[in-house]
Amino acid sequence: MAQGSLRHAALLTLRRPVVTPDGVAERPYEVVVSPESAGWGHAGLRVVRLPVGGRVRFGTGPDEMLVLPLAGGCDVACDDERLTLTGRRSVFSRVTDFAYLPRDTTVILRAPVGGRFALPSARAGRVLPFRYGPAEEVPVEIRGAGPAGRQINRLCTPESFEADSLIACEVLVPGGHWSSYPPHEHDQEEIYYFEVAGAGCGYHRTGETCSVVRTGDVALVREGPHGPAMASPGYDLYHLNVLAGAGERRCLYRDDPAYGVIPPDRRGGSRLPLTSVTEKRRVDPIKDLN
Repeated sequence: MAQGSLRHAALLTLRRPVVTPDGVAERPYEVVVSPESAGWGHAGLRVVRLPVGGRVRFGTGPDEMLVLPLAGGCDVACDDERLTLTGRRSVFSRVTDFAYLPRDTTVILRAPVGGRFALPSARAGRVLPFRYGPAEEVPVEIRGAGPAGRQINRLCTPESFEADSLIACEVLVPGGHWSSYPPHEHDQEEIYYFEVAGAGCGYHRTGETCSVVRTGDVALVREGPHGPAMASPGYDLYHLNVLAGAGERRCLYRDDPAYGVIPPDRRGGSRLPLTSVTEKRRVDPIKDLN
């Protein structure tokens, strides 16, 4: 498909490239994106903030889901089974453990010390077991080169963790770097959830629209090219990517041919990886400028 028609498709199908938290929340959640609210058929995301000792109860319905700590840890009860997630101080401090939730189950999350938790989801045909995903088993990939270098945490991808249709990964972008580059497109629906270290902002491009993103913002990509996501100098950027669609569960993408290919033999940058399974010391994003 020609570059022009790719961009035209994205502009026609994306009504609001970035949605702020106030635009998608319903109590007790800070973010709620369902297939119905997004106007598509598969991918979803909720983000919930719990106070100290707080809890939330929900049903998975027709969706498989993950419980993914963004900040803090929690106890997860799924029907008659239970597990505990250690979690992390923040998305910039370590790779986290997570839980897989099957469809058609009732779930209770309890956060003894409070926290925020992402619940990426996808419509599922199979019922798979409730499972624990250890942080130590999450593959970490350094992708790109130079200022396009970034870290990929492959939490729930076809190669790393079994699911029916859900794909979820985290991307950490050092300040001054780009991710989702070259611009590309998927066959699946895709949700971006953003966090920015400190009080800074980042940027995300879909088609010909480039939007400012801050912590809690969400981008919905229906089809067509998108990228890059850009971290402001001095402010590391995080995005959680949730993908789902009809057909085989695969991580396939097509780069926009108008952009050059990053040489594969160059390193991603001296600050990568940003996180590991060990909690990172607190950092000042301005002092840690590239």
